[in-house]
Amino acid sequence: MTNPRVSRRRALAGLGGVSLGALIAACSADEDAAPRSSSSNRTKTSGLDEAAHCRLTAEETEGPFYFEVDKVRSDIREDRKGVPLRLAIRIRGAPKCEPIKDAVVDIWHCDATGSYSERGETYLRGLQIADRDGLVEFTTVYPGWYPGRTVHIHAKVHLDKRTVLTTQFYFDDDVSSRVYLEDPYPGESNRDGFNSSDSLYRQELELTLSREGKGYRGLMTVDIARA
Repeated sequence: MTNPRVSRRRALAGLGGVSLGALIAACSADEDAAPRSSSSNRTKTSGLDEAAHCRLTAEETEGPFYFEVDKVRSDIREDRKGVPLRLAIRIRGAPKCEPIKDAVVDIWHCDATGSYSERGETYLRGLQIADRDGLVEFTTVYPGWYPGRTVHIHAKVHLDKRTVLTTQFYFDDDVSSRVYLEDPYPGESNRDGFNSSDSLYRQELELTLSREGKGYRGLMTVDIARA
């Protein structure tokens, strides 16, 4: 017997081949979804208040490496090695800064050696659906660097069948320098991209980082305008 509490959003999230458009449409239509908040959300929200800015998050360029990947998952590492990074993102609606449930958050970034997955590959790319507290969480690796850019993660937020924000998240250069001393990172002896020299870098888009076991935890609050 079908459980009436299972939402269209949850059902679609379990299907590997669902399109991003179908997922966004299902999230938009799913007004009766059962709340997903739990005690684990208290862990995710710890520290986010310090990172919060009640203003619209800056738009940033998409870059050349984006393509749609229908992977609704929290752990996006696949076979990529690197320093663990647990990324918690909170989505809120301006001007009241209220959490937005069912926003679809789409992230992608390079691996420890500075390479992005190409079409036919899915490593370090994935989607998550915000819970009733507006929260999503990804398990990934600390990004590497490639010539000409500072360290960053790309993100899109989709809401009500449309993309409402394309942006990038940045990292503290001192933290990155420590990370790049470890394997499999190639070091930074010839690194030419830093926050101070990157034309796209914005301080308000820098993640709040803290040590977590052998890796790091990164926090970001994203405020978007609701139509």
